Amino acid sequence: MRTSWLAVALVAATLISGCGNGSATGNSGDKDAPTIALFLPESKTTRYEAFDRPLFEAKVKALCADCKLLYSNADQDAAKQQQQVEAALTQGADVLVLDAVDASAVASLVNQAKQKKVPVIAYDRLISAISYEYYVSFNNVRVGEMQGQALLDAMTRAGTVDKGKIVMINGAPTDPSSADYKNGAHKVLDGKVQIGREFDTPDWSPDKAQQEMEQAITALGRDNIVGVLSANDGMAGGAIAAMKRAGFPTMPPITGQDAELAAVQRILTGEQYMTIYLDIRAEAEKAAELAVALGRGQKPAAPTTVDNGTKAIPSFLLDPIAVTADRVKDTIVKDGFYKASEICTGAVAAACAKAGIQ
Repeated sequence: MRTSWLAVALVAATLISGCGNGSATGNSGDKDAPTIALFLPESKTTRYEAFDRPLFEAKVKALCADCKLLYSNADQDAAKQQQQVEAALTQGADVLVLDAVDASAVASLVNQAKQKKVPVIAYDRLISAISYEYYVSFNNVRVGEMQGQALLDAMTRAGTVDKGKIVMINGAPTDPSSADYKNGAHKVLDGKVQIGREFDTPDWSPDKAQQEMEQAITALGRDNIVGVLSANDGMAGGAIAAMKRAGFPTMPPITGQDAELAAVQRILTGEQYMTIYLDIRAEAEKAAELAVALGRGQKPAAPTTVDNGTKAIPSFLLDPIAVTADRVKDTIVKDGFYKASEICTGAVAAACAKAGIQ
């Protein structure tokens, strides 16, 4: 069983000092204490600051107590991320772990690193148009397939597959993972349901998702919407807010991803149907292991490759897990992702008791 993620995050916070946006001093060339730079794309999605960063940093320190760490969050600003990467290279970073704001437009940054002989790990989002050392992520097409299948199953049980249309709220068009999620969902849904409206949502923004859902309700009519394919939990929350405002008597099944706390609570109370639970700890720790190894001049073998349009990139792809209300206890709670006391607050307590969570 994994230890509590929040506990890990607290430990990480005490271990890491001077690791704010570019605050550490690089030590290029020191194979015993390499400088590792982590770049995350945004903070609207809870996972990045709450889990990815502290888990990555804690694992680096566990493997290499003397390693230096540089950290930057781009706040969904590609130009800001470019400045952050260039600053880290100037400071002497030995390895870059890059979750790109715009993964199709960072080849020039990777090229700058290559010119300095600094290896790059693409984290969570596949970088295209240039070669680099590793890609660490989840099987993103499988995520979309699982979301699509869960939605189809829920509609089939409700007898609504042929009673109306669904709305698809996809992620940011600058994130190649979004295209994978969308493709996976379409594999399952095309020809089986009617897609009334489909949106690609800039910045994965819950507010924009709410606006998109409002547009869909206006165009299709409240009573004609029988399902919502949302690519993540934040946007699912936005869609649910729009449906509440429109006076939906009951929520149609709606999907999500990331197992955000609010989403887990919505799943238990019946507002959201499911989420995709990602083992972010495994992803962050694998990236940390690879970063330390690269910093020490090693290059571990990868189990598979992913074609990024230029090269087959050595890759580590982790499996997603679909979680509905009946699976929260044996996945999210069992793993310590959240404690029962964190989930079962206020009006959620009764739903927790019904699901056997205490």
